[in-house]
Amino acid sequence: MDKVNFGDQLVTPEEKTRRVGGVFSSVAGSYDLMNDLMSGGMHRLWKNRFVAKVKPRPGEQILDMAGGTGDIAFRMAANGARVMVSDINADMLEVGKKRAETRGIHGLSWQVENAERLSFADGSFDAYTIAFGIRNVTDIPAALREAHRVLRRGGRLYVLEFSTSEWPGFGELYERYSEHVIPRIGKAVAKDEDSYRYLVESIRRFPRMEQFRAMIGEAGFKSTSVEPILGGLVAIWGGWKI
Repeated sequence: MDKVNFGDQLVTPEEKTRRVGGVFSSVAGSYDLMNDLMSGGMHRLWKNRFVAKVKPRPGEQILDMAGGTGDIAFRMAANGARVMVSDINADMLEVGKKRAETRGIHGLSWQVENAERLSFADGSFDAYTIAFGIRNVTDIPAALREAHRVLRRGGRLYVLEFSTSEWPGFGELYERYSEHVIPRIGKAVAKDEDSYRYLVESIRRFPRMEQFRAMIGEAGFKSTSVEPILGGLVAIWGGWKI
């Protein structure tokens, strides 16, 4: 059986899916705090920019895959969109539900889903979003094909993810920071150094910007695009089902 990367380790696809689930069950309770600490709060600005690109409209049906704790869904719901928040990890969804209840955010749907094998019918959604989740999917091409399938004709895909900064020197600096500092923050705050070491390794192994843009096109999307942030440390990809 072909092996796949779980961070820097080679494991079976089934083992990767199981172990990724374990990572996010472990970090669910501290996930949002860790995002603030690791990015200096910048993840909030990146997510605002991402939702501005999506342009959610009142009444639209949007699937927010790997939506976990609700950060993207809350922003889109504020614009009147009807959002299905889906994640393979039930613990992450529970955190999101509690956050929505605390904030008085209503009208969201929550459902456990595997991005590679969605239960939704063809043409169910106007938009598909996934933020900081696609790199953890075992079979990324399968997930992109499923995104294409569940979108209506004229629907749009948007992906927010870490990539590799092309700014001279900055990429190397961030590499050292992520390798040596982030796992220590994970150990101190989340009491889980190994999970954050995996998350760093998964970023390092994610395709570069144009390579991932090509993968989106291979899944059937047209008018594909990529917008780098911080030279590509983070990027927003888009594509349309035509």
